[in-house]
Amino acid sequence: MKEGGSPKRLRVLVVEDESIVAMLMEDMLADIGHEVGAVASTMDAAMEQATSGSFDVAILDVNLDGKPSYSVADVLIARGVPVVFATGYGARGHDQRFATAPVLPKPFPVDSLRVVLSQFSSRS
Repeated sequence: MKEGGSPKRLRVLVVEDESIVAMLMEDMLADIGHEVGAVASTMDAAMEQATSGSFDVAILDVNLDGKPSYSVADVLIARGVPVVFATGYGARGHDQRFATAPVLPKPFPVDSLRVVLSQFSSRS
């Protein structure tokens, strides 16, 4: 935590191919005090951001325009950026290589997002 016990403001990469869902996530992140560092809606844009962007955490839609986003997760994790998966399929349809990564089942309320991100914002 930052001095005074307040959580750290996170810079978040949002990878989501549904524009309305991405906008909702942006609003939710702002409402809970975090910064959207970038939004990527295609695999190419997500890989570009994963390779060169600066983020504290990434929220990845598991199914990005019909393709799994696990290759994006691999790049981010290799760079030390933790990932959270957002999916309508729940944790059971999830690649077991990422079994320890948090999963937000879609649709998720802002409180669920706050709880998941709190584990990253409390780090120094």
